[in-house]
Amino acid sequence: MSAFIQQLPALIGVIVGALGSYLVVVRGDQVRFRREQAARWEERRLAVYSEYARYLKKSITLTYRVASHLGNDPHPHPLSPEDAAPLLAEAAVGRDPAGEALLLLGSDEVVQKAREWVLVVIEMERFLDDRIQDPEGWQALLERQRASRGLYYAAIRRDLSLPPGNGGQWSVRPPGANA
Repeated sequence: MSAFIQQLPALIGVIVGALGSYLVVVRGDQVRFRREQAARWEERRLAVYSEYARYLKKSITLTYRVASHLGNDPHPHPLSPEDAAPLLAEAAVGRDPAGEALLLLGSDEVVQKAREWVLVVIEMERFLDDRIQDPEGWQALLERQRASRGLYYAAIRRDLSLPPGNGGQWSVRPPGANA
């Protein structure tokens, strides 16, 4: 029995070491699982944010084309309101489920900025529904839409801890303009 008692401290050390190793591995697995889960949710939120923006941009591009038909915008591919109506309806139908996903997964700030952006887009659509011919008024709406879009993207960057990015204000020179 004295041999067993002499070996007891070593045996206790082995048991404590094995238990400690087990706890470290379990804790590491939990941390890795939480980190991977957070990354998956961030990827999903980015996909939802992008999808919503894509549907809004589809509506916006169509409004540019209709505005061009009405003489409010220099877009090179005018589209009559009649031809645009089914395309705008399709964009709105796609926007609704994308908006629901945004409400489900988006941060409060991103949802608020998305709401502000879509309200300007709806105002643009109404401007064209009334067949208003006012290039200055249309330009003011475009500026508000661009500012709202920039705020939406800035909110996304903050939510996903991304670095600041381009505000999307690209300068496009008309054909034949010199640098």
